[in-house]
Amino acid sequence: MSRILLVGAGAVGTRAARQLAESAGVTDVLVHDVDAERAQMVSGAIERCAVVDIDPTADLPDDLDAVAVASTGGTELPVVEQAIASGIPVAMACDDADALLQVIQLDSAAIDAGVTIAAGCGLAPGLADVMVRHAADELDLVEEVRVARAGVAGPECTRAAHRARRGPSREWRDNSWEELSRGSRDELVWFPDPVGSVECRGVDGGAVLLARAFPEASRASYRISEPPARLTSRMERRRFAAEQEWGSARVEVWGRRGEALRTTVYGVVERSAVASGAVLALTAVRLADRGADRIDHPGVHGLAVLVEPTGFLSELAERGVTIAVFEGTAGS
Repeated sequence: MSRILLVGAGAVGTRAARQLAESAGVTDVLVHDVDAERAQMVSGAIERCAVVDIDPTADLPDDLDAVAVASTGGTELPVVEQAIASGIPVAMACDDADALLQVIQLDSAAIDAGVTIAAGCGLAPGLADVMVRHAADELDLVEEVRVARAGVAGPECTRAAHRARRGPSREWRDNSWEELSRGSRDELVWFPDPVGSVECRGVDGGAVLLARAFPEASRASYRISEPPARLTSRMERRRFAAEQEWGSARVEVWGRRGEALRTTVYGVVERSAVASGAVLALTAVRLADRGADRIDHPGVHGLAVLVEPTGFLSELAERGVTIAVFEGTAGS
């Protein structure tokens, strides 16, 4: 039986809390948020959830089996550091390139402590990485990986997307970062309906996890759509939550099986916060599990490294999140 701490009760955290509380084997979901009122609202609405009044960057509750981090804005790193020091595995739903790079720097410390840190457990990075792994497992050699995401999961995700699109527009090519030319930064990407065609910009984001997961690939790229205007007031945040914007991810995996060149294209469409919350919760449950499904791979890794894709995707489908295969030509 598992006891899991959820840090962050925003758009993604709220969905993750419900998914955790409804997961077999999870007895307690402890919720912390810098906004105590928000944490209390989640706890009051979901059975088996309880608020904990702690500073997770300095102290963690006793007898935890895993930590799920749905907070952003610079709080991820100290929580992960504290979890490593306490020997507790972590799943974190983070898509901010700087935060991911900072957490990756903790890889050696996590290995030494025997602790697994699952980075990027959202829609993309996260579910998209599992989709890439599923396609890659059918190949003898992965040559190119392309991931694109449309939609955001809440105010913090919106801010992260704005930062990413203002930052360097790069992709991983031949074992180094390559700056994209002005004419190739933006690309029209076709997502499943009702999202459809959306112009997306190349950003670092999840490409760093893809490059680590597929070192043999000559190219790894990650693109995101233009997010909505920044949400600053409480009224704007509530309106955003009520609308629950559709999100989508598309992955293309190019490679070889024998002498043949093969391309697989997968897509998924779901409310961004719903998909991210389900992925975060399922990852945390598997980190806490003591049975055959347990994720136990010390160090900092993305989901393309940590999970067996078929079983993971099947369980996500049971939670209401399913992927689709694109038929025909793989084009963007």
